[in-house]
Amino acid sequence: MLPVMLLISILLGLIPLVGIGWIVVSGTITTVDGLFESIIMLSISGVFFLNVFWELRDRGLFGKGKAEPAKQPPASDES
Repeated sequence: MLPVMLLISILLGLIPLVGIGWIVVSGTITTVDGLFESIIMLSISGVFFLNVFWELRDRGLFGKGKAEPAKQPPASDES
């Protein structure tokens, strides 16, 4: 079930980017409406791609993965 959710998150993250492309192609990026729509779509994409990043990181497929506990240095026998 989780791979399906990962694919849905990727798809829902790409759809707003296509919308931003459409705003740029149609030439309305220079209007106030175009700027605010772009900001909103970027934030929606960011949320979904952040979800994808966290999911891949938890599976160990991206980033450092689970951090191992730091090893303790050997105790010195100084008196």
